[in-house]
Amino acid sequence: MHTIILGAGISGLGAGYSLAQNGNNPIILEKDETYGGLCGNFTIEGFRFDRFVHFSFTKDEKVNKFFVDSSPEIYCHKPNPFNFYNGLWIKHPAQNNLFPLPKEEKEKIIADFRGRPKVDSLVVENYEQWLRIQYGDYFAEHFPMVYTRKYWMTEAYDLETRWIGSRLYQPSLDEVIQGAQTADTPVTYYSKEMCYPVKGGYKQYLVTLAMGQDIRYNEEVIKISPQSKSLHTASGTEYTYNRLISSLPLPMIVKMLSDVPEEVLSAAKMLRCTCGYQISVGLKIKDIPPYLWWYIYDEDILPARVYSPSLKSPDNAPEGCSSLQLEIYCEQGKYTNEELISQSVGKLIKLNVIKQEDILFIDVRYEKYANVIFDQNIYTMRKIVRDYLWSIGIETIGRFGEWDYLWSDQSLLSGLRKR
Repeated sequence: MHTIILGAGISGLGAGYSLAQNGNNPIILEKDETYGGLCGNFTIEGFRFDRFVHFSFTKDEKVNKFFVDSSPEIYCHKPNPFNFYNGLWIKHPAQNNLFPLPKEEKEKIIADFRGRPKVDSLVVENYEQWLRIQYGDYFAEHFPMVYTRKYWMTEAYDLETRWIGSRLYQPSLDEVIQGAQTADTPVTYYSKEMCYPVKGGYKQYLVTLAMGQDIRYNEEVIKISPQSKSLHTASGTEYTYNRLISSLPLPMIVKMLSDVPEEVLSAAKMLRCTCGYQISVGLKIKDIPPYLWWYIYDEDILPARVYSPSLKSPDNAPEGCSSLQLEIYCEQGKYTNEELISQSVGKLIKLNVIKQEDILFIDVRYEKYANVIFDQNIYTMRKIVRDYLWSIGIETIGRFGEWDYLWSDQSLLSGLRKR
């Protein structure tokens, strides 16, 4: 009997590495043909695309050592994110970079900002209230509340607020006024430097972690029997274990079990996450927007976010070429592929961001699990599910095992804590 880890993403590899360092060599079962999970990538005609946008801005020395050992050569970018809004390019974060907006719109935002209620006089019950208090009604309604619908697949009032942390910049009134008067504003993004491997995509950072590990590929687990400490895979293989560690999404794990208490089944059904499509575009020219990534607030343009793999590293595209990847968050099947492309790439063509004749290919892929949705039920339901899994001998790690808003370094540390 072995220790078995489910999933060879960054947290599963971290757990495997840590256990191996302590004399226990686990088996890692991975449903895909390679390791990496959402930190992995794929190639098309010489172009490389990560599965969602990835950079490293970790301050953790242990994580940095793994990354540097795996990829000694890196690009360190100064973040230059922008926003696209009503045909305008606006520096990110928009709340203190209002300069490109029409005069009347800037005046409305500043007036609302001046008239915000005092936080200590209110009980903040949801994300919408938080946004209105921080930025005023007009800005909240036209920027973050729109983006919430596009990125989080829900309304702002459905979300709680503990997940926010430092992710949304909260400027002073003086900063808002200054950013409305000039484009020459300091960078206020939460990270001052974003690093990325010169070669191999973000997955390159995982090479040292994966080296020497016993990873069984194309082994999708479909049934777990905690009573007999065994599990079955879609290939028909049975494994027995003395310890089971899972990085798989909590609702997925619960479905693999039998005789689950009704309370746990109900809690698992209430755990929500975003899902959606990656539209990857290869271009035969290098003339694309110069921003590593940009957010789109127009609701008639489906993508919430666009980024450029070729700007992250030239190794991600053939010589003389460039690439873009667009994220559209929605349930699978809500749109046909033709509709997805028309309302994303087609919109960029109409806006003269790219040209039809420069496109080499368009690739559409679906991801079932993207980000955890922090609605009002998350903490109670997550605890019910994780406590039950722990009680039957299943330890959970990573973004979807902990069911938390973890960046890649935090997911790695979640796995490395296993001994």
